[in-house]
Amino acid sequence: MLELGCGKGEYTVGLAREFQNKNFIGVDIKGARIWKGAKASLEEKLANVAFLRTRIEVIEAFFAPNEISEIWITFPDPQMKSGRAKKRLTSARFLTRYQQFLLNQGLIHLKTDSKFFYEYTLEVVKYNKLELIKNTSNLYNEHWTDSILSIQTHYEKLHIDEGDSINYISFKLNNQQLLKEPTFQNGE
Repeated sequence: MLELGCGKGEYTVGLAREFQNKNFIGVDIKGARIWKGAKASLEEKLANVAFLRTRIEVIEAFFAPNEISEIWITFPDPQMKSGRAKKRLTSARFLTRYQQFLLNQGLIHLKTDSKFFYEYTLEVVKYNKLELIKNTSNLYNEHWTDSILSIQTHYEKLHIDEGDSINYISFKLNNQQLLKEPTFQNGE
């Protein structure tokens, strides 16, 4: 499993603790951020955790076809400015990259405080007729929150403390499907 834009690696390490028979890789461009997660995994002797420092724009270069079963995207930059859709980690452009190494019908999870990014991702999923698994605009008010969804990143805790709702979407990605970016009313 991958966590893209893992920051301090809280989710990567939390998942590794929960599922010690699976491997987890946190990916981020900033080494100072991932150092904390790498240090925690070493101190806890978690042999199923690794970290990769790279740009997500080239992520497909690091993995073979069908090598990854799930992708977690936790609190990414929503890239809200006009014309930034291609930089959003759930855009058709990025989903096409993920198709190159994700198992067919592999899961993608998104947790975000950004209502804008949540609604954008929901529109991408619906437009491409991807199979939506779970979807909520207020995760911690749902009864299906479990130990996995309850793992909280540094940024998530900050947003919860500020009273923000946490949005969550999970969906399956078909590797044979040609993905397209929806057209939005504001011209993005």
